[in-house]
Parts: sequence; structure tokens; C-alpha cells
Amino acid sequence: MYRMMCKSKIHRVTVTEANLNYEGSISIDKKLLAAADILQYEKVQVLNINNGSRVETYAMEAPAGSGVVCLNGAAARWGQVGDLVIIIAYTGVEDSKAKGYKPKVVLVNGKNRFKK
Repeated sequence: MYRMMCKSKIHRVTVTEANLNYEGSISIDKKLLAAADILQYEKVQVLNINNGSRVETYAMEAPAGSGVVCLNGAAARWGQVGDLVIIIAYTGVEDSKAKGYKPKVVLVNGKNRFKK
């Protein structure tokens, strides 16, 4: 049996842009994606702290070091610039390994830069 576990998360990142006319997804600073081990096109869940809603989409790379977190397409209706969100990716873990499993957690400051 496999359990669905939090593989990684980017915690309390700030939405910097919203682009309704894009095909869809969420664009995230490439450095943040790498730190969280989230690949381009990987399915993610985005939890909006400001309004309590959740949306599933896929990750797209924004320029490295830019701090960009952009809600695209339909997701742009779900949040607005300045909202705090949590971005989570999940994975299946064998039941025998699930109890000791630890996700990667990326913490950022108000400018979407790594906390020291």
C-alpha cells in the first residue's frame, strides 16, 4: 500500500502577479522550485491563506532569482497580488516508510527570498 504524502512545500510565498489570459498553471521562481524539488509541469496544490481556497494546477518555471509567483489562467481568478499562498507537491510513499517520511519545506521572506 502507498500513502499520499506531502513531498515538498513552499510556505507562505507571496503572489506577485496574476495573468488571466495565460493558458493556465502557476509560474514560480526557478530557485524556489529547485529548493522544493518541484519540476516544471508537476502537479501542485496551491492553498490561499487570505481566502481559504485551494486550487490544483501545474508548476511552470519563472526566471531564477526573480521572486515571481504568478497565478495564470483560471487560477488568476482565485487569488490576487499580495495574497499569501502555500504551494504543495505530493508523492506516494510505501506504507512501511511513511511514518519516518519528511517533506522538503522551503521558507521564504516577504519578498519570496529564502529565509536565513
